Amino acid sequence: MTATPDAEPHEYDFDCLVFIGRFQPTHLGHLAVIHQALKRARQVIVLIGSAWQARSLRNPWRFDERRRMLRSAFDDEDNERLEIVPLLDALYNNDVWVRDVQRKVRDIASPSHARLPRIGLIGASRGQSSYYLSLFPQWESVSVPMVEGISASQIRERLFRSPIAAADYASAGASHELPPGVIDGIKQFLETEAYQQLVEEQGLLDQYRRAWAQAPYPPIFVTVSAVVVQSGHILLVKRTAAPGKGLLALPGGFINPQERLLDACLRELRERVRLKVPEPVLKGSLRGQRLFDEPHRSWRGRTLAEAFYFALRPDQQLPRLKPVKGGDHARWVPLADLEPDTLFEDHFFIIQNFLGLPADFSSP
Repeated sequence: MTATPDAEPHEYDFDCLVFIGRFQPTHLGHLAVIHQALKRARQVIVLIGSAWQARSLRNPWRFDERRRMLRSAFDDEDNERLEIVPLLDALYNNDVWVRDVQRKVRDIASPSHARLPRIGLIGASRGQSSYYLSLFPQWESVSVPMVEGISASQIRERLFRSPIAAADYASAGASHELPPGVIDGIKQFLETEAYQQLVEEQGLLDQYRRAWAQAPYPPIFVTVSAVVVQSGHILLVKRTAAPGKGLLALPGGFINPQERLLDACLRELRERVRLKVPEPVLKGSLRGQRLFDEPHRSWRGRTLAEAFYFALRPDQQLPRLKPVKGGDHARWVPLADLEPDTLFEDHFFIIQNFLGLPADFSSP
């Protein structure tokens, strides 16, 4: 009697389905998408965005924390078919971001045989905009009905507005939105210093919003940032207060009502960091400028930043910086030491725009 080959245990529609999100935090809406992906694909790749961002109210959890919470929602068999990979944002260059996604998927889903894998992009129907899908025309689109009533931003607000309310939510009110493993991870996070700092930032943000509550239109703020580079070093300040306490940032600030943008930038360098470079030399070193306008770039709301790139002539001595009493601490930082998760808001991506820094990093 001739033996017959083992039957395929399950016929899948796809070799691989890709799901992209920030998972801040992982909720039952995310799980609905991934469970559907596991039914339809042999392998599921979850790309976790904002993987190297500094902690903020919009990105409270680091990649490894989000990966751990996500894996806790699946059994060993499903976890075997899940690849969970970090993805760096590229806020001002879609081509760089698309290339990074393509490379990660190619490296994971690359076939060991001649047939090309069938790859799809899966997501909740409202979250899959036609623009987003148009970035990956080589992949099929799979839409999953959205789980109504669950919003990651509202979950974050419940957690950071009040520690008492957050504890109550995690203990009794989160089960209809979050899986048990995520609730356990959040309870642990509520005991950390990082959580307390974010609660402080939420209080400042609420105060900020109240100050503008009577404005006839939502305010739009205009700021300037200076990207000053010399001899492989960049001029940065270390923030001494919330938001972003302890993070590095580009020198800059708000413009005055009667001030031109470049003049505002030069004033900030003169007054806030006391950069000992004559103004004519700075103007002669100006190599570029650009408006940075990502809608979520700033904690305070809609904030436009005009950045100026100054490339100072190489010298064995870096220009002196005079400390400002009560201000942020300025320093020259080697370009090789820059890491996205040490920089405030979108400042890493502003620097990247002018200097072409690497768009990918080793896994955190």
